[in-house]
Amino acid sequence: MTSTSAVGPPRAVPEQPRAYAAPGLTLRNAFGIFVRCGNPQIIGVMLTGAIVLRLLLGGWTWGDAEVVGVILVLEPFTEWITHITALHAKPVSVRGRTFDLYVAKRHRWHHQDPKVIEHVLVPRSVLIRLVVLALPVYYVAAPTLREAATGLVTSYAMLLTYEWTHFLIHSTYVPRSWYYRYIWRAHRLHHYKNENYWYGVTIHLADHLLRTFPRRDAVETSPTARTLGVDPA
Repeated sequence: MTSTSAVGPPRAVPEQPRAYAAPGLTLRNAFGIFVRCGNPQIIGVMLTGAIVLRLLLGGWTWGDAEVVGVILVLEPFTEWITHITALHAKPVSVRGRTFDLYVAKRHRWHHQDPKVIEHVLVPRSVLIRLVVLALPVYYVAAPTLREAATGLVTSYAMLLTYEWTHFLIHSTYVPRSWYYRYIWRAHRLHHYKNENYWYGVTIHLADHLLRTFPRRDAVETSPTARTLGVDPA
């Protein structure tokens, strides 16, 4: 958490490939832009290391399948809870000082200008903490070293999938598959219709179960979808 006396607007828009926000972007070109970003490179290195470790350990059991299953089942709820509690957290004033979560501030910048790649991707400092802290967490939580390595592979793969999906949704790439159209439309409704719904990114199971996936015409257009209710000034 960071402390500041005022919640200021985002800094100047960083340089990025023009093709990302230009019409006619192909999937191949979008992927080319994505892999040149720092976040997927960091996750890719960690994922590769985890895969190599798991292959070296060998000894596959049903425990590996259970670890993968638990992570995949929790993923939609992880996205939903993180989005509501951390990304949409509002600043809190205590004795004249305003305390504002860094990830929440960055997420508001993302809502203000959804096509800025730097704000689409997970903040670099947060990402590094996530991938590094995953090592001791799985080592302690998993019953065996093999299952810990399986958990790392699955988690890193899901994180990379999340980054790629979110990156692609905010580009000008036109959806083609039915599933991508489904998540693309829902996420854009979150940004441009009402920020209080459609919290998922890669999957909307939690939205459906927790009733935050209404029909588009069932909710009003929110006047705070761009600011998340926080005055950028």
